[in-house]
Amino acid sequence: MFYGFSKAVVRFVVFFMFRLRARGTENVPKEGPAILAMNHRSNHDPIMAGLTCPRQLRFMAKAELFENKLFGGIITKLGAFPVHRGKGDLAAIKSAFKIFKEGGVMLIFPEGGRIKDSSRRKAKPGVALIAQKSGVPVIPVHITGEYKFMRKITVTYGKPIDFSQYKDQRMSGEEIQQLADVVLDRIYECAEEDK
Repeated sequence: MFYGFSKAVVRFVVFFMFRLRARGTENVPKEGPAILAMNHRSNHDPIMAGLTCPRQLRFMAKAELFENKLFGGIITKLGAFPVHRGKGDLAAIKSAFKIFKEGGVMLIFPEGGRIKDSSRRKAKPGVALIAQKSGVPVIPVHITGEYKFMRKITVTYGKPIDFSQYKDQRMSGEEIQQLADVVLDRIYECAEEDK
């Protein structure tokens, strides 16, 4: 209920600030677990994903954001859970699998952090590792545009990448990285559709 109310309020505010549009939302499964894998340029990106995705999102957020009790409580109600970046966080992985077991949708940023210019980082293996272990499909998502008054922001959802074929396979770190690179390639292919 809090999520739905917050989404309605934020959508109203965003309507007067940006020209937000979504493409390919039909690629998000109507039910069942899924991962949204998105490029990351701004702190506003999770908000735009939440506004355009037809389903409620859960997402990892850096653990430091939860140090402030009030802010941490709000983002928890909005679907965030903490992850300690730069090291294997078993609790965050368990949280992800719990979300999938409940049939939820989780947002992940495969590049691991914000990229403020137009460059591209190497994909972190986490998104592929979680998808491979769970067999959950990955929907590549790309966001373009500038967060300036009345500028166009476009969120493009690509076709799901099927990871079920890799579930229960023993895969090397190199193979997992190759899958992560495929996910990132598909994200940036969505950018070409925006042109």
